Amino acid sequence: MSLTVRPGFSQSAEPTGAPIPVPSGIAVHWLETLRDNQGPAGLTLRFRFVAPEVADPDYDPDKAAADLQALCDGYVLARVSEMGPQPAELVLDLADQVVPFGEANEAAVQYFEAYSIGDGACVWEFY
Repeated sequence: MSLTVRPGFSQSAEPTGAPIPVPSGIAVHWLETLRDNQGPAGLTLRFRFVAPEVADPDYDPDKAAADLQALCDGYVLARVSEMGPQPAELVLDLADQVVPFGEANEAAVQYFEAYSIGDGACVWEFY
């Protein structure tokens, strides 16, 4: 069972707030954070972001990996400490459009990475 941390979230929610800086320079916006007690490593927090530019042919997996690492270290870690029990795993999703959690959308471009927290930083985990 997943629980959203975004008040008033609905399946038609759109990302809000100022863009979050990332190394590639694209405009990334936070969509939602989900708490999942059923993750394979234990408590999992899922941070979902939207950036239409990830569908650009010049945006590649290497840029996505760098952007997701920066989002984890610079955005996610600051918020995890405020959320209660510490997660065993963080999963970040960066998509070109809003895709309701758990639904497939073959037209969407999505990048996923998983991390654990070690020594105050996000540590990449094989996902």
